[in-house]
Amino acid sequence: MSVSEDRGRRGGVPAPDAPGAGGARHWLARLNPAAKLLAALLLGLGLVPAVDAVTGGVVLAGVLLVLPFSGIDRHTLLVLGGPFLLMGLSSGLVNYLYGEHGAEGALGAAVRLLAIALPGLLAAVSSDPTEMADGLVQRLRVPERPAMGVLAALRLIPLLADQWRTVTLARRARGLEAGRNPVRMVTLFFGRLFALLVRSIRTGTLLATAMDARAFGTGPRTWARESRWRVGDTLLLAGAALLLAGAYALSARLGTLVLLFS
Repeated sequence: MSVSEDRGRRGGVPAPDAPGAGGARHWLARLNPAAKLLAALLLGLGLVPAVDAVTGGVVLAGVLLVLPFSGIDRHTLLVLGGPFLLMGLSSGLVNYLYGEHGAEGALGAAVRLLAIALPGLLAAVSSDPTEMADGLVQRLRVPERPAMGVLAALRLIPLLADQWRTVTLARRARGLEAGRNPVRMVTLFFGRLFALLVRSIRTGTLLATAMDARAFGTGPRTWARESRWRVGDTLLLAGAALLLAGAYALSARLGTLVLLFS
């Protein structure tokens, strides 16, 4: 397996230079990560004023239609999207129990949260981490230190999964098992979570020291790869704007548009 193939597999989506990544089906994975981030930011900020279910539902439906073209496999989508789905359901439940608009307001809150979160998830998972950092610095003019922090965070996601597995096996080897005791299960879970947090802090400290040793953020640097902006990237931003405008227009036409401070 080549380096590019391995890099694409670990990210849950084929790398742009991996075999099969250049097909027309996975066109979203081949776009500039900076364009995908801007489109996700446009949709997220654009949905902040609207709290009705129709506006968020139209945007969510549009993003779901693009999902098959991102190249993200189902397992990765389920693992990464599961927490956002739980957040949406819990937000809807809280608004249903304690909100003033009943089931309609609860549905609007849940759909709105998912419509804001899903584009950002697609932008992050469908992009190669190295190209993401290149796009942040070269196209969005983000300072080098936070851009390299984003690159390191994306690269360390598989490492954290391996460390979680190692901590679990180490505790199991020491006889720390929950059995069928739910209280013991929760206690052991938070114990493993704390151990993972300690390891993450140590890894982050080493990375910060390595970045300082390489003088990141002290002056202009050269880049081995050029982050190119193509016609498809502009079309993606235009499509996001049209989707957002169409969602507001449809909601206003149906008379369901509800603004945040109305």
